Amino acid sequence: MTGASGRLLQLFEGHRLTPAQRRIAHCMVRRASDAPFLSSVELAELAGVSQPSVTRFAVALGFDGYPALRRHLRDMPAEAAAQEAGGGAEPGNEYQQAVLAEIDNLRDLAALLADPTPVERAGRLLAASPALPVLGLRAASAQARGFAYFAAKVHPDVRLLDEGGSMLGDRVDAAVRAGATALLCFALPRYPRETVAALDHARGAGLRVVTVADSAFAPVAHPADVLLPAAVGRGLAFDTACAPMLLARVLLEAMCDGLPDAQARLEDFDARAAERALFVE
Repeated sequence: MTGASGRLLQLFEGHRLTPAQRRIAHCMVRRASDAPFLSSVELAELAGVSQPSVTRFAVALGFDGYPALRRHLRDMPAEAAAQEAGGGAEPGNEYQQAVLAEIDNLRDLAALLADPTPVERAGRLLAASPALPVLGLRAASAQARGFAYFAAKVHPDVRLLDEGGSMLGDRVDAAVRAGATALLCFALPRYPRETVAALDHARGAGLRVVTVADSAFAPVAHPADVLLPAAVGRGLAFDTACAPMLLARVLLEAMCDGLPDAQARLEDFDARAAERALFVE
């Protein structure tokens, strides 16, 4: 996360925001370098909300209006930039070193995303699949489950495959019968043999495979697949997967761009969640 994004998150922290206001905040974090220079109309268009919503957002943060918020953003100090760039003495304990290694992995991911073509292509493949199987076994199961949870809010038929066994192939076949044309796989070290076998089965069934792995040279790599690499951290007893998790969210965003009713589905969920008082907010 860049310094500008981090300072924006600190600004938003502790405020109770409506769903529309959260979309504005999310948009500003994504466009952190541009945020201080956007007009309220431009920000509203980028976030997909009304211009009055931007004004109410600024007031919710404690400002008189959006111009006051924009002045504050322009005046926000740029301290800690050297620290974020890794300046100063290297921290001496293993926990700090693990965190810094993950920051490096995120920087590498940001550099990779300078060309968004592979992620956009993957997003279109997933969005076009009437049924969407999401595969992730063992260490990758958390990534698969997290993606499937959010994807189900915008995609009509998401099928989580996070358990191995003889029925795994059956569940892939069931997805194909339901119209699936693509499968998303999360593959992180150590790679289960069942993952490799399931991917071979999926390709044999005619599915296009999109894989998020820790390396372009992972054992699950296949020339016919769309492979999106994001490194894992290896400084602790168990690998850390901040970059694969963030890449999964980026891929979700790309998939939403290919689903014309994604925003309507999200708004419908927000309305039903409010009616049922699902969240304490």
